[in-house]
Amino acid sequence: MNPSREKSRIAVKKATSLLQKIQHMIEDDQYCIDIMQQNLAVIGLLKSAHQSLMEGHVDHCVKAALETGSTAKKQQMIDEILRVSKLANK
Repeated sequence: MNPSREKSRIAVKKATSLLQKIQHMIEDDQYCIDIMQQNLAVIGLLKSAHQSLMEGHVDHCVKAALETGSTAKKQQMIDEILRVSKLANK
């Protein structure tokens, strides 16, 4: 597994654990601000995972597409990155 995927895997694993904690906090009727802080921690972890995946994609997949010399492949990579970027900014 490449380093960016490993970093993403760890961040998602931590986020999953925190989500379970948040679920228990809600069920236990804990203080709203404490729950919201944990929510923000999960969001941060998922953003970090997303960024790591994007860096790995550019470093490996996009570089490989550029090396092919195929205009269609290059355009496909650009379109994919733009599509994912739009989704990340919603």
